[in-house]
Amino acid sequence: MRILALETSTEFASCAIWQDGSVESAKCPADVPHSLTLIPLAKRLLNEAGSDFSALDAVAFDKGPGMFTGLRVSCAIAQGMASALDIPVLPVGSLECLAWRACKEGEKAFCLLDARMGEVYFGSFMREREGVTPLLEVGLCRPDALMIPDNDSWKVVGNALDAYPLLQERFSGQCLISLVPHAEPLVELAAFAFLRGEGIDPALALPCYVRDKVARTTLEQMGIRA
Repeated sequence: MRILALETSTEFASCAIWQDGSVESAKCPADVPHSLTLIPLAKRLLNEAGSDFSALDAVAFDKGPGMFTGLRVSCAIAQGMASALDIPVLPVGSLECLAWRACKEGEKAFCLLDARMGEVYFGSFMREREGVTPLLEVGLCRPDALMIPDNDSWKVVGNALDAYPLLQERFSGQCLISLVPHAEPLVELAAFAFLRGEGIDPALALPCYVRDKVARTTLEQMGIRA
């Protein structure tokens, strides 16, 4: 089984290959548009594994939430590849990737991704043996409005901890882990999803933006309601 994963929810994009239980990954070059680096990087990883695009069984992508442009790029590339190869796509959430990477089986993660514009994407998950179970619907809010988990058994995970120092104060005393989503946990979660038969038709693949607009209007930024 071979799966290619494309992770572009933040500026730190990456690719990974799952090949019969073995995972290889690489980061995209910094300060270069993801649209220019993802395909060459994926091709290199496959060549190093002694394979090529025609050997893929599925293509996974980070559906978000995250940077709007990045999510659109990975979704579009996954759709194009999968359509050409007649294989399914596997959408995986960015917050799920954080939880899988930070936790061991049975542990819970409260995941916080910088949404910019003074807000954070949030969600909570339990790591299971073959995936993560959502405990709270993914949402968006200001750092000062976040619900705090009711005990210290949670791991608080994500790059929002660095973006908003207030969060470190609010979650003081809990296990804080600064992470960004990465293609390795993405491809691992995608492999479980593929075995469960959760691949979908490329035409049905869509990013999950959570926020319904890219930027606030001038009036909103001034605190004035239209």
